[in-house]
Amino acid sequence: MNDKHLTQTRFSNLELSDSILRGLTDANFNHCTPIQDKALPLLLRGKDIAGQAQTGTGKTATFLLATFQHLINEIEYEEDNNDADEYDEDSEIHAPAAAFVQPRTIKYPRAIILAPTRELAIQIHKDALLLSKHLNLKFALIYGGTDYQKQLEKVKSNVDVIIGTPGRIIDFYKQNAFTLNNVQVTVLDEADRMFDLGFIKDIRYLLRRMPTPDQRLNMLFSATLSYKVTELAYEHMNNPVLVRIETEEVTSKAIQQSAFCPSNQQKLPLLVGILKHYQPLRSIIFVNTKRCAEQLDDYLNANGYKTAALSGDVPQAKRQSLLADFQENKITLLIATDVAARGLHIADVSHVFNYDLPQDVEDYVHRIGRTARFGASGEAISFICEEYAYSMPDIEDYIGQKIPVKPITADLLAELLIPEKRPASDKRGHHKPRQPRADSRPKARSSTS
Repeated sequence: MNDKHLTQTRFSNLELSDSILRGLTDANFNHCTPIQDKALPLLLRGKDIAGQAQTGTGKTATFLLATFQHLINEIEYEEDNNDADEYDEDSEIHAPAAAFVQPRTIKYPRAIILAPTRELAIQIHKDALLLSKHLNLKFALIYGGTDYQKQLEKVKSNVDVIIGTPGRIIDFYKQNAFTLNNVQVTVLDEADRMFDLGFIKDIRYLLRRMPTPDQRLNMLFSATLSYKVTELAYEHMNNPVLVRIETEEVTSKAIQQSAFCPSNQQKLPLLVGILKHYQPLRSIIFVNTKRCAEQLDDYLNANGYKTAALSGDVPQAKRQSLLADFQENKITLLIATDVAARGLHIADVSHVFNYDLPQDVEDYVHRIGRTARFGASGEAISFICEEYAYSMPDIEDYIGQKIPVKPITADLLAELLIPEKRPASDKRGHHKPRQPRADSRPKARSSTS
């Protein structure tokens, strides 16, 4: 990892409290990334922000630091007002505080951070705990799929900050588990993804039950500031400042992109051959369908690789277990549909493979953004196969560059062991390599295309 992605602006030069700066020092954060450098000075002066930045650029720390400082400032403001109330104007003396001041009560929650996916909410919560180490703040992590009663009890316990996905937050709100009347900070992370997943009605439902935008600090972050995202910002924020960090500045220069043009029959032998050639320590292989993920899982297992297949119907507890195994190098290859393309922060992913080209150009950027995070370098290798080749011209137009195509040489086409047929009832997420059938080894044809 290097620090070329950082600016010359130090966090210590910003208007951040000493307790926040101690947390940043403990986390070894000293200099701002471009989005932090542009957005934090505005946020710390109470300006709303609609920011365009890709994942891995420090946007999570941006909105967390601004949230923490705003909450600290609000407490100090209330304390100053209480001190002023102790003054007895009739006698022109300061009376004992107990005679005039009611105990200060803070109504909760004070901040709401909304994320489109459970994985992203979990990561934001993890970062919040790290950066708030020296702050007296309580957090509730709220998302669907697991721990319903546990989360409900937590959100009822007067937490300062709720971090979660919209659906379950609304569920608990309708049960009167908490009120939105006292929210001082609102964050919408990956707003474009909110639209993609159909959450926009839920977002508006929550925002309309909070104090008016001029009574809150509002932050919106998105990979693209499209018309619909910008419209949302102006509708529910207080004259937001648009801050853009272009994609080319933060990802493409750090990622070495290349492509191969295999036939459909060559895809599997080519993938295994490239894995043998590069021997990546930790990689993510993106596919477009659950069926393809399961097929790859079986084939790579049969050929000696420890894998995990992550798709939309994997239960939440299992999904978190798979990701933990991947982060701890118990699994070295994660096969994923686009459910994992956003919201995951996994360090030291050296390679991303687009086994299937995405059908949405923005998903290409989000996929390859899993590598080369926070200044590290990485490689993104795409297969321009017969089925999805039509996506590549649009991808190249979107990223503004041509992706070089490499020849498929004979040494890159591996001979494969055929896995045993997966039982219909088998719902494994990951497993140990099985013994393959020894009687079937497909021969892959070479190509110089």
